[in-house]
Amino acid sequence: MTIKPDLTAQIPAELGAVHFVGIGGSGMSGIARLFIDAGHRVTGSDVRDSANITALRALGAEVAIGHDAANVGDAEAVVVTGALWQDNPEYQLALERGLPVLHRSQALAWLISGQRLVSVAGAHGKTTSTGMIITGLLALGADPSFVNGGVIDELGVSSAAGSDDLFVVEADESDGSFLLYDTAVALITNVDPDHLDHYGSRDSFEQAFVDFADRASELVVISSDDAGAKRVTERLAHEHVVTFGEAADATVRVHDIRTDGPVSFAVSYEGAVHRATLRIPGRHNAINAAGAFAVLVGLGFDPAASLAGIARFAGTGRRFELHGTVGGVSVYDDYAHHPTEVAAALAAARTVVGAGRIIAVHQPHTYSRTQAFAQEFADVLEQYADETVVLDVYGAREDPVPGVTGALVSERFTDKSHVAFVPDWQQAADLTAKIAREGDFVITLGCGDVYRIVPQLLQSLEQERG
Repeated sequence: MTIKPDLTAQIPAELGAVHFVGIGGSGMSGIARLFIDAGHRVTGSDVRDSANITALRALGAEVAIGHDAANVGDAEAVVVTGALWQDNPEYQLALERGLPVLHRSQALAWLISGQRLVSVAGAHGKTTSTGMIITGLLALGADPSFVNGGVIDELGVSSAAGSDDLFVVEADESDGSFLLYDTAVALITNVDPDHLDHYGSRDSFEQAFVDFADRASELVVISSDDAGAKRVTERLAHEHVVTFGEAADATVRVHDIRTDGPVSFAVSYEGAVHRATLRIPGRHNAINAAGAFAVLVGLGFDPAASLAGIARFAGTGRRFELHGTVGGVSVYDDYAHHPTEVAAALAAARTVVGAGRIIAVHQPHTYSRTQAFAQEFADVLEQYADETVVLDVYGAREDPVPGVTGALVSERFTDKSHVAFVPDWQQAADLTAKIAREGDFVITLGCGDVYRIVPQLLQSLEQERG
């Protein structure tokens, strides 16, 4: 069973030396970096080495590979994620010693205290929208602190401490921890049902977003188009709500979207029309940009300058990220792990692949999501990809469920000649390389460890096409 931290626990006024269990993750490493910047001694551990860990070590963090009680050392507080198992020896030692054990969101809330917080929430688009807001603020001359769920390409980091009172965070709704933050401006990208293993029902999931939005002290920015977001908006008691999207009555209306390459679009706001071309593809990113624009103008920045700043955004790690091209076959990686996200990623790829085909390498994420959305995954993969290779389920925090494997997705394809369930990664890489031809895009999809198959894919392509 995974850890269920007490999100109501009082956080000590001083934390001292802090130990992070699972420090290498994008969210945890970003928070650890901020603790280092704030003058704390930081230690940590993770199951494997990574670029994030190398960067933290360069900043002075002591990081052990592998979990062992001895790693806790003389730490005065321990930070964990909900992905850890309760028998983790470092977590158990912290409990035995009576140390404060903080969920990562509690640690972040402690750091943010007293600052003007922009919180970005939603089932999809959070990392990109957060990156757009940060990029826009920097272009406007602001210097915000921030923690994002992915590395912002242009900055090379997922977090930084700024000199302004502004603090921008990607807020995690998966376990309700986004309700911990003292938010000034709340951005809700969408409220597509997800994480129902935690919430139990769609209504409870949507109520959490209502609570999150109504707690914002200044402004709520929310999608005008997403069905769940519209239901949330109807339930809000907040006095200052701004909507964004393609709806005719949106406060910030997006129109004239063109997706033949980097997406271009127009935004109508307060009687004026502003135009922009992004550096990243995908219709969904025009919508994300509109949400970011609504936040910036809501903070008091000039509309035209805000949109121009957002247009500088060049993407984040694991979002349609190119890793290499072999024999004319390009290999991308994307974090998409919900049917809506998979559809958006593949639709974006379609706008730039030209005459080539799209080969999706899909790793289902968690047994509960795979069981709940197997048909939806099959539908979008069959609609948007030309060929699909399905790997086995990445369980993350969940125990295996009998009968729930990647085959649950592949079996639901109407035309099974264009899909294969291949749990062995080397065989999957070899099959992908055999299928691929010049001009094709291979895209790995999932928020687990599917990105680790990329070197195998490139090697198999070298052998097949070299």
